Amino acid sequence: MNLRKARSVYLFGSGVSFILSVSLWFLGHKEEGIFVGVWVPSILSLGNLMLSTAKE
Repeated sequence: MNLRKARSVYLFGSGVSFILSVSLWFLGHKEEGIFVGVWVPSILSLGNLMLSTAKE
């Protein structure tokens, strides 16, 4: 159950980052949108690393 909550937090964080990135891009802040968009794979990678070590 605890790992399920942790996975949800990482997925929610990456989803918010993606939405923020797309919003910034279409509002004309392209550089900021790209910067925030780079966070998505970083958050997912961190979540994968943290959850894989927690399972062991």
